[in-house]
Amino acid sequence: MSLLAITGGTVVDQLGRRTIDLAVDRATGQVVQAPSGPAADWADRVLDATGCHVVPGFVDLHVHLRQPGNEAAETIESGSRAAARGGFTAIVAMPNTTPCMDSAAVVSEVLAYGKSALCEIKPSAAITIGRDGEALSPMGELADLGVRMFTDDGTGLQDAMLMRRALEYAGSLVVDDGQPIVLSQHCEVTALSQGGVMHEGTVSSRLGLGGQPAEAEELMVARDIALARLTGVRVHMQHLSTAGSVALVRAAKAEGHPVTAEACPHHFALTDEACASYDPVFKVHPPLRTADDVAAIKAGLADGTIDAIATDHAPHTPDSKELPFDQAPPGMLGLETAYALANTELDLEPEALVELLSTTPARIAGVAERHGGPIEPGRQANLAVADPEATWTVDRSAMASNSVNTPFHGREVRGRIRHTVFNGEPVVIDGEAQR
Repeated sequence: MSLLAITGGTVVDQLGRRTIDLAVDRATGQVVQAPSGPAADWADRVLDATGCHVVPGFVDLHVHLRQPGNEAAETIESGSRAAARGGFTAIVAMPNTTPCMDSAAVVSEVLAYGKSALCEIKPSAAITIGRDGEALSPMGELADLGVRMFTDDGTGLQDAMLMRRALEYAGSLVVDDGQPIVLSQHCEVTALSQGGVMHEGTVSSRLGLGGQPAEAEELMVARDIALARLTGVRVHMQHLSTAGSVALVRAAKAEGHPVTAEACPHHFALTDEACASYDPVFKVHPPLRTADDVAAIKAGLADGTIDAIATDHAPHTPDSKELPFDQAPPGMLGLETAYALANTELDLEPEALVELLSTTPARIAGVAERHGGPIEPGRQANLAVADPEATWTVDRSAMASNSVNTPFHGREVRGRIRHTVFNGEPVVIDGEAQR
């Protein structure tokens, strides 16, 4: 038996905290009972976790990998490398590709590329063909390929009746693994947001830039909460960014409606004041909001209103992000800085961060049998070793992504991934990807 040892760390998971050495059977990829004696006597490889937390690998519900169609910005390989360096062992790929992930052929292509990735690639698919909001995609066929999340991310499904039909269809699907089909909504009423390139408020007025009002998001959140109540089928709200959205989801959960939600690190670490530089690296969709909105997002993450931290990792080529603010595409990198920003900006215990970055998103994504669970013998060894006290400065030139559009370049943060183990094999050692 070839064994990997992870020594000197504090395991943090649903079972609590404990300081133990871990053993991983590299043949099966599973955690096993550690033999007695020093790890050097029984392990083929030893990863030092001294001073670190050993946690279930993170799961990201919202990642743009750009392949197929825009490999200059990102590929599945480069995106998975960035994910692994960020401690992620599974990521949900968004369908905003060219062609769109709305057919078995395109989803199968993504799955094929994902076989050699440094983390599990879980494709989502579009709710409607071409994400054009007119006709439902073949959700049953796509579910048979393993798709468990559907979204028209980037636009949001504007037609309320079609969204109701999609929910009813999703609720009727029966899949072999028993995992639920989840519809994820990009919450935006485009009739209100059209022409806006940042948050509508005092800052946009001062800068002379078109704004997107908070109400454009909140109206869609309210509508889909009502549709979840009507159909009894879960809706997952993507990248919440406003205080009003958080309040709506909190009330819906209190009433027992089937709703979950995610928030992004940039929406709890930046405000719309960052746009005063007119640097398009700060242009994102939904936009950076006010300090009050940031406080509400943090409160929602702390009290369980928001279920998961998702990055909305959105790489863009340098030439596209060098366009004027109103012409540049929205989006920013997120995979390699998510843990550090959460650890730096949120006043949460390590167990709470594990819930937000790993356990709950794994359950929503339908991968909880492999990711996010307790670290114990018999479980798949998808793990991250995180140093919560390490300080470092974000450097866009050192990113694993094909792109460099991080808004956090030059920012000092606290918390860094030292090692990542995927299916029993170290894919990141001392911060460096192994392939």
